[in-house]
Amino acid sequence: MAAAPLRAAPYAAMVMDARTGEVLHSRNADTRLHPASLTKMMTLYIAFEAVRNGEITMDTMVRVSQNAASEPPSKLGLRAGQKIALRYLVRAAAVKSANDAATAIGEAISGSEAAFGRRMTRTAKALGMTRTTFKNAHGLTESGHLSTARDMTILGRHLLYDYPEYYNLFSRQSTHAGIKTVSSHNRLLTSYKGADGIKTGYTRAAGFNLVASAQRGNERVLATVFGGQSSSSRNAKVAELLDLGFRRAPSQAPLRKPSPPVYAGNAGDGAEGHVVRLSGVVKKSPRPVARPGSAPVLVAATDADAQVIAAAVAEAMSTAAAPPTIETTEAAPAEVPRPALRPQDLVEEVAQADPVEPEEEEQEIVTRLSTSGELHWGINVGRYTSRYQAEKTLLRTALSEMETLDGTLRKVVHSKKGFDANFMGMSAETADLACRRLKARNVTCTLLSPSS
Repeated sequence: MAAAPLRAAPYAAMVMDARTGEVLHSRNADTRLHPASLTKMMTLYIAFEAVRNGEITMDTMVRVSQNAASEPPSKLGLRAGQKIALRYLVRAAAVKSANDAATAIGEAISGSEAAFGRRMTRTAKALGMTRTTFKNAHGLTESGHLSTARDMTILGRHLLYDYPEYYNLFSRQSTHAGIKTVSSHNRLLTSYKGADGIKTGYTRAAGFNLVASAQRGNERVLATVFGGQSSSSRNAKVAELLDLGFRRAPSQAPLRKPSPPVYAGNAGDGAEGHVVRLSGVVKKSPRPVARPGSAPVLVAATDADAQVIAAAVAEAMSTAAAPPTIETTEAAPAEVPRPALRPQDLVEEVAQADPVEPEEEEQEIVTRLSTSGELHWGINVGRYTSRYQAEKTLLRTALSEMETLDGTLRKVVHSKKGFDANFMGMSAETADLACRRLKARNVTCTLLSPSS
């Protein structure tokens, strides 16, 4: 009996103006289909996010699990127990689409492939990928592991603009991955004018998938295809869609980058936190017992007493309201107004009360997640003779290098040698990237390590 012919995978497509996010063409773009190795775009997005936020570094040595080593091809050829730098796993996943490397990345960041899959899905929702659910880091067919042409186009755009420093990985036709040199499956890079990335995918259930980006002059177009019948026919279709995109996209358009998601790390997956013990929590505040034989006493406040009370209240309120002193370029807060004096005839009545036996308090244990993210690095952008010069330089530098310095703490440190202009609260990777970008513009920059 002859075997039944294989059913063709469903076709879907999306074309988008990368600069604005405008959809230029779509077909079945919201149909949930198997993404295959397009999945690795999200694996790599989270890897870049983890590096930027100090969870891990590109030089971290990752121990390969038996689970990762046993993944089917395409693979790098990792062995269980072997250690390899994260940067080589990233290269292998991006260029060769290595399944063993993708799984090792997920396990290194989230502890297990299942936990990493949940983080992938949370990140997808935060990016606006509303119809995507991930179950693994590599994209091999699994029940419930589904996405759409629209969602994958959105992800490709976020990779382009959220992590431009890593986008070149998707343009490489070959790269060294630690144990060997690997080659790309993306033949469109050499066959289509302006193509510079980003990711191919194939499984029997998915067909031949591709998210591609190309730039010509000021125009950049993204095209996604699900369900191609062969790699060559898929590439031809993507080329056709890119041509359509360049015809429909305006030659001049404002660049409206997508907003990156709020960083949450592994916080939504039961990540362990620091334990803080709170002892002696006040549950009752009994009145003091009046002295034996004493009668309630009426005490009238004098003018002098009222002034002392008002001054103390004002001081306490201003101290409680004021944040910790930090050297910044922001203007000082307005003076806190003093509250009005209490009336002169203020009286206080001491009432009788029955003695109350204080209850024995139990210690309460509260667990909170660490939010530091190991952001203990910084950079110095010069030493100046006045605080004004240092603050002015910090502001000017922050405005010119928002990509890496957004959200950092501007701090002026005064010493006998002058006023140092520092940016603090950075991961090692971000600090290094910021310095390299500033030096490229002839701006003085020195890394400040946690031990500096």
